[in-house]
Parts: sequence; C-alpha cells; structure tokens
Amino acid sequence: MRFLHTSDWHLGRTFHREDLLDAQGRFIDHLVETARSERVDAVLVSGDVYDRALPSVDAVRLADEALTRLRETARVVLISGNHDSARRLGFGAGLMDASGVHVRTDPAAVGEPVLIDGVAVYGVPYLEPDLVRGDWGLDERGHTAALTAAMRRVRADLARRGAGVRSVVLAHAFVTGGEAPRPETSDSERDISVGGAANVPVGVFDGVDYVALGHLHGRQRITDRVRYCGSPLAYSFSEEHHVKGSWLVDLADDGAVSAEFVEAPVPRRLKRLRGRIDDLLTDPRHDAHRDSWLQITLTDPDRPAGAMERLRRRFPHVLVLGHEPEGGGERTGRTWARRVREKSELEIAADFVAEVTGAPPDDDERALLREAFEACRRKEAAR
Repeated sequence: MRFLHTSDWHLGRTFHREDLLDAQGRFIDHLVETARSERVDAVLVSGDVYDRALPSVDAVRLADEALTRLRETARVVLISGNHDSARRLGFGAGLMDASGVHVRTDPAAVGEPVLIDGVAVYGVPYLEPDLVRGDWGLDERGHTAALTAAMRRVRADLARRGAGVRSVVLAHAFVTGGEAPRPETSDSERDISVGGAANVPVGVFDGVDYVALGHLHGRQRITDRVRYCGSPLAYSFSEEHHVKGSWLVDLADDGAVSAEFVEAPVPRRLKRLRGRIDDLLTDPRHDAHRDSWLQITLTDPDRPAGAMERLRRRFPHVLVLGHEPEGGGERTGRTWARRVREKSELEIAADFVAEVTGAPPDDDERALLREAFEACRRKEAAR
C-alpha cells in the first residue's frame, strides 16, 4: 500500500492578516498532482482540516473541492483535530463512506477501521480527555489515558482480524519519546495541555505498522513508524526554517515501511531580521529578502520615526515590526515603569499608537486621543 500522509491544513487561516486561501489552494493542487503521479492508494489527513470550529464559506468550499479531486485518484481518510468542530466536520460521514472519503470524528468508532487493500486504517480523532473520560470509564485524566484507551480498542479489533494484518493509525496529539524525546513546537500550534498532561509517550502506539500524526507544524520523525508531516504552509515566523510537505509512505506486505518527504510549494519565504534601521535600509546583504514576508526587530536606542513606512519602501512585505533597544532600554537607563510614571496619559497612548502602527500619531489622531481622555474624565466625574 502506498499513501500520502498530510495534516494541519488549517484552511481559512491568515498570516498576520495576509489571506492564505490562494496559497492553500495551490497546495491542494500540488497534493492532487502528487497523489496522481505517485499512484497512491490513499491520502491520510491527520486533523485540523480547518483553522476554526466555524470555518468561512470559502474555506469549506476549498475543503469540498480538495476531497472531491483527491477521491478521483485515491481513497481519503481524515480525522478531526483540536481546531476542528468534530460534529460539523463529521456531518454526512456515513454518506461519504460510500464514495471513498472516510471522515472519522467520533471517538466511539476508533476501533472500526477503513480497509484499504488489506490494510486496516484506524482514524483516532483529537480526543478531549474530559469529554471521553466518563464514557470510557477512565480513572486518570489526560491525553495519555485517552489515547491509551483508544489504542486498546484498536488492538482489540486487530486481534480479531488475526495475525499478519497490516495497520495504520491516524492521530492528532503531542507525542514524545523515540528518537525525538522533545519534538520541536512552533508558535502557531494551539496548546492542548490538560492538567499538565499534554504529552503522550510514543509507546502508546506500539504494535502499529505506521502512525500518521497531526498537530505539530514541523515535519518530525519520532521513529521510523511514527511521524509528523507538519503543516503544508508556515503559519508563524517561528517556522522560518521549516521544510513543508507530506510523507509519501510505502507499506510492504511484510509490514516494512519506507518514507520519502515530498516538498510543498512555498508561496513566499519567511525571514526574521534584526538591527538598526539605517543598516537594514542600506546593507546589500538584505537584498535577497525584498520579496519575503518579514518580521523586523529594530535595535536603535530610540524608536525611529516612520519606521514601518521607511522599511516598506525597501521591503514591501514587512508584516511585523518590533523595537528592542540595544542594551535592553533607552539611553537614559531608566526602567520602563519609571518612564511611564513620568509621562502623561496622552503620551502613553501616543507611544502605544507608535508601537502598533510603526509611526507616532499625527495632529488629528492626537486630537482624537485627547478628546477620548476628556470624555472619560467627564464620565468619571459624573458618577
């Protein structure tokens, strides 16, 4: 059996207000073409199809298009992740089964596999521990207890099928151990810790031929048989050095596994730059980043005036601008708390505007701020 392991599409997500739907559409084109050219038997989607429980109409349309096109080439098995609404994503799952698109969002069905060319494929959706604890009679609280109980059901079904049956599990969790005791995380992953028990040891999945994991956004090899493919696009600047794509996996008749990473198209490179504004604007070494999405941290002792406007003349795709003065503070050496105490409310508000927009407020904006403070004072005095 040959399959593509993908996950964490997060359809509908933006990147610092940049619309990514076109880029996500190009990834779907790439995925469909890869499935076709590599003659895969199945495409496995390990959760977080959408970025939120109530996805936009355009995100739903893209998901519908993706599943329709993929099904023309291969069977599709997908599970819900922690960003998805299991009930909404699972709507019509029974009807879609007949078409070859197998949506698994119900924890009660974790022990019921999809059979593809003699391989039992088990979809274990994201399990919120407190939601399954009562139904499954779990004494302990946490993701390990929930996934252990789920895998108990998987192994029971495998035992009924007899020796020699190959098995694949899709799961959406934070798995540790193996050759990567502490997997690399990124800023774009939502915390799924419950009572400090988010980590699931890789041994929970012992005995399975391949485990297709979702949740972490960087590709990672926990063991030869347990892997994260990561998200198809970068969703935070912490993913600057990630290589995005999917695992192309061959599962032999004897259970042997081989995997090759297929890189996905990159809509625009990410780069984090740091330095004084004059150096950033003149240093020829930065020419290569003109077309990149940029996070820039200025280190000038004082905040440069009109920094964002000036930087965008050279770098039109600056998305995030910060200011961290060299030495950790302004040249006066005064603490932040002391500097704030010595400023008026209007001055503090003006500093906030400069921090957010990259430029100090103009005269009209200052007048609006002054009017707002006066209105607050009048309201307070009338109480």
